[in-house]
Amino acid sequence: MSRPLHLAAYLLAFDTRAQTLQDRTRAGFLLRAAALAELAHRGDLVEDDAGRVRVAPAAGPDGDPVLDAVLAEVAARRRGWKSWIKRGREETLDAVEQRLAVLGVLTVQDRDPYGPVVPRRPVAMPDPREALDQQVRVAQVVRGDGPVDQVAFADAALGALAAHGQLRLVLSRGERRAHAERIAALTARLAEPAPGLARAVDGLGTTMVAAQGGMGGG
Repeated sequence: MSRPLHLAAYLLAFDTRAQTLQDRTRAGFLLRAAALAELAHRGDLVEDDAGRVRVAPAAGPDGDPVLDAVLAEVAARRRGWKSWIKRGREETLDAVEQRLAVLGVLTVQDRDPYGPVVPRRPVAMPDPREALDQQVRVAQVVRGDGPVDQVAFADAALGALAAHGQLRLVLSRGERRAHAERIAALTARLAEPAPGLARAVDGLGTTMVAAQGGMGGG
């Protein structure tokens, strides 16, 4: 089943064995970037001559609560792609989990009214096959040797996000180094809808470190 980029990116970042995200902070960055890439690919977001993101004149809500929320944010103020990736990460991550729960991919546990106060409700993925298949497929895209321009945009975007987001569930550090040239070519595909988006994803590792004061790559 094909999922929008922001939902597919969550599957990439979910450790099915541990039944948790590889890293929740890292996932927030990835999901914001994925949602922006989805909107740019649909033509709902464009960038002006200064590289700032704006909503296209014909764009409007399409019923996806995650994308509609991001679209409303961008409509309120113009910022660069990197700025939008950094803003609202937790809200987007929570919204993606709620969406996946509605779709039956995740289960979200109810809070125990008599138990300790927890910042968020635990989630679980009862059937891990879709996430595992997604992780294997995207890894194969990065390791492959076929023409990058024949890779579907969604697969190219997910490969770039997995690599620059340092998702060890998909690619080891050694694999990222070994396939650096192909990763660069996959990342360049994001420039098709928006050159600034490709640059922002290319610098995602640095952005995460700068925003969080250091994050392990794995």
